[in-house]
Amino acid sequence: MIMDGNGRWATSRRLPRVAGHARGVEAVRTVLEACAKAGVEFLTLFAFSSENWRRPVDEVSVLMRLFISALEREVDQLHANGIRLRVVGDLDAFEPRLRALIRQSETRTAGNQRMTLTIAANYGGRWDILQATRAALAAHPELISHPERLDEALLSPYLAMSYAPEPDLFVRTGGEQRVSNFLLWQLAYTELYFTDRFWPDFDSAALEEAFEWYRQRERRFGQTSGQVAAQSAG
Repeated sequence: MIMDGNGRWATSRRLPRVAGHARGVEAVRTVLEACAKAGVEFLTLFAFSSENWRRPVDEVSVLMRLFISALEREVDQLHANGIRLRVVGDLDAFEPRLRALIRQSETRTAGNQRMTLTIAANYGGRWDILQATRAALAAHPELISHPERLDEALLSPYLAMSYAPEPDLFVRTGGEQRVSNFLLWQLAYTELYFTDRFWPDFDSAALEEAFEWYRQRERRFGQTSGQVAAQSAG
């Protein structure tokens, strides 16, 4: 999910943009609970892209504080509900306190199996592919002389979300219809759902609308409808 529209939600109500981000945290709780009840096993939220550093300094500072406070407040509840937390992205850009909280939260929830909640922070799909390629080359220096040996199977384990299956459903709120450098490798065959609702207004009913839309999709993965029907009948 790309959680878009916090600032516009606030502006439309003549509130400061930071009020929208605070309200957006509440929407995360709602959606997380609804996904857990629905049996979703992997939920990934795009919280902060590598491009978001270009926003006003005050807004970035507020986002970082919200991230820290959310980790401090929510990890106990995540752990109690059997939810594993992972954070992916170039975390070196964050302050030491935030990096330490991320490590502590991941360690505490590592054994949970009900759901994996991934927060993409200072993440970009291009960055992910580049860092995976560099890691693969470092682990397999013979690829320099034999680049033909580099294939999807070799590269995939080095992607930031190698622990998760490729997404079935992508949801973006806020009316924009683009993926904005999010999970570029992983979204190759994902169904893309866009809604005009701002993220603070995205509740369990809106989530169910997205699920219902997904249920109507025919996932062919390059095959014909006839082939998919034959496999389903078999």
